[in-house]
Amino acid sequence: MGYRLHHYNHIFPISRTSFSSFRFNLRVWCCSQSGKNQGRMEQIVVNGSESQVVVDDSNLLQKKISAIRLGGPAKLQVIADFDATLTKYRIDGCRGQSSHNVLQQEDPEFNDKRQKLYEYYHPLEFDPTIPLDEKTKLMEEWWGKTHALLIEGGVTYNGIQNSVAKATIAFRDGVTELLELLEEKGVPVLIFSAGLADIIEEVLKQKVHRSFKNVRVVSNRMVFDENGHLRSFKGKTIHVLNKNEHALDMAAPLHDHFDDVNGLSEEKSALKKRTNVLLLGDHIGDLGMSDGLDYETRISVGFLNDRVEDSLESYRKAFDILYLNDSSMHGVLKLATHLCSTESD
Repeated sequence: MGYRLHHYNHIFPISRTSFSSFRFNLRVWCCSQSGKNQGRMEQIVVNGSESQVVVDDSNLLQKKISAIRLGGPAKLQVIADFDATLTKYRIDGCRGQSSHNVLQQEDPEFNDKRQKLYEYYHPLEFDPTIPLDEKTKLMEEWWGKTHALLIEGGVTYNGIQNSVAKATIAFRDGVTELLELLEEKGVPVLIFSAGLADIIEEVLKQKVHRSFKNVRVVSNRMVFDENGHLRSFKGKTIHVLNKNEHALDMAAPLHDHFDDVNGLSEEKSALKKRTNVLLLGDHIGDLGMSDGLDYETRISVGFLNDRVEDSLESYRKAFDILYLNDSSMHGVLKLATHLCSTESD
């Protein structure tokens, strides 16, 4: 499949039901195969910040935006993947680290063993010929072996802090502002990750330098002994194929507000009443993060960071909005601002 770039010199106004305060500079890529156009890709400039973004069905998107705005912030929740969604895919031209890869054990032998597991299982994760039930078992096997190596080789909380300090990991531009906006509007944020909750929380501490009372991490959580040494993992393993709202029972709060059991139960009940969802992910499988939630309206935002030509067709059909080539979070920030505003704003 080839891509031909065509420039349109006009300014494309998005309707009032969508981004009423914005005007976008539009370019369109025609995806051609055997001379037939297969889709459209817009290049958008929002307040001077340029992103390549695909909207497959703009009419449907506008209807969803109107529905969520009508419900207001009180009915909205945000569900976000962490690695390569909230964080950058590339940093200074190099592939950024994932929350699993950030952690370096003192004995390099165990780092090597975990890397070999990655090299074996990672291709299987994306192999389209493997049935889902078989692939699920393979992912459980991979995560189980990795966690066993972390326990056997030794991990300390101090080691986590040092690993994050040395890591090649950074949030996308605009993420901090997005979290601040959602906290101000009282919109809960669930960060779903098949990685390590303790690493994610430490990255937030070191890179954002603050906590958010509305943010919870749904991920694999370590259990340390009184000396700060890893002894086990809490609850059922969360891997790439089962991270969804059913995993809330396995999550722990990022802050201290819901440490008591009653508070946590009340929070889960309140989340079920927030039936409008803004979902952020970098993998088509991330769309399953809202499984278990009986939502009314969901806007899905995807980040296609690499191998755009190979995956553009499937990704643009899967997500309501698709950002390409490791875009910033500024477009999502603009969208969230609009979703939380009223018609009079």
